[in-house]
Amino acid sequence: MLALLAQPLGVFHVGTINGEVHQIYHRWYEQLVRGGFPLDDAMWQYPPGAALVILGPGALPWLTYFQAFLLLTLAADALLAVALARAGRRPGRSTAGAWMWVGALPLLLHLPLVRYDVQVTALAALALLCMHRRPRVGGVLAGLGATVKLWPVLVLLGAPRGRTTRHAWLSAAAGAAALLAVLASVFSHTFGFLRQQGSRGVQIESVAGTVLSLARPAGWPGKVEYRYGAMEFTGPYVSSFAHASLLATAAAFCWLLLWRVRARRWTPATPFDAALAAVLLFTVTSRVISPQYLVWLLGLAAACLTSRATTQRPVAALLLPAAAVSTLAYPVLYNDVVAGTPLGCALMVVRNALLVAAALLSCRRLWASARCL
Repeated sequence: MLALLAQPLGVFHVGTINGEVHQIYHRWYEQLVRGGFPLDDAMWQYPPGAALVILGPGALPWLTYFQAFLLLTLAADALLAVALARAGRRPGRSTAGAWMWVGALPLLLHLPLVRYDVQVTALAALALLCMHRRPRVGGVLAGLGATVKLWPVLVLLGAPRGRTTRHAWLSAAAGAAALLAVLASVFSHTFGFLRQQGSRGVQIESVAGTVLSLARPAGWPGKVEYRYGAMEFTGPYVSSFAHASLLATAAAFCWLLLWRVRARRWTPATPFDAALAAVLLFTVTSRVISPQYLVWLLGLAAACLTSRATTQRPVAALLLPAAAVSTLAYPVLYNDVVAGTPLGCALMVVRNALLVAAALLSCRRLWASARCL
């Protein structure tokens, strides 16, 4: 992964991928150090806690911003690998999770090193690993993760009923509220990101985007434009597909609540399994499936594999080819995906079919293991 970062521009679109840190993150850093969140920047769509990750490289002033960001990402990667390995050495556990993380992440080539999803995934996975023995710590980590990117709050859905759930959720709320209060007192325009989220369209790599890509050869007149930091479809029926995706996400949330209410059996692996199922559901129903979303899924699958009682081994196996195909779609053959060529459409059909299959299988096995009424 590091060797790919060192390649000349044009190899696997290295220049384009690195530009996220060199240009966008660095621009945000310069705005944040002046005391304000990016205002009227369509690409700033993240909760306020993301500022801490963007500002982090400033703690290493002897390095360039890119070098410092890369070093901090590698540190988060190493921290999670060590935590998974230590968890796997406990009685009734397995080191397969550590091997999954270390072996699967390079399937995404160098992309994970130049996005901040490794840091967020580390917070979410560490929250899961702490849930059984230290639910308050796990809750705080999940709450902090949710202030950086919202999805880590989903790892609390499988917390065992009773005291563990109360401690985890209250700690998550307290940790998130405290951090948001501090950020709101230090920075201006803290919650400006909310305006950008509501305007997002349908990204070409989403499940809905794949349907629209297949409609183009049949005469659908839509176009692809660069909007909100991603390639999105514009044209007739796009808003309908976006609304359908939001409804599907709401339905997924209702299913998770139903599972939570009707579950009768909890195993040591249930919190891990529920977290992976929840994030898979919210991924496949999203209007956006950026390639770095696979980092989240691989990290949660690795957490599942630390438990010998997990039901998600087949799901983890499906995520490996999904990651590999995702890399073919971006960055290797991204021009084909944007143009909607037969090869580009085939890649997205295969990748998204694997993710949908993984989500459905994950939910079915989670439901069965909980012996739901």
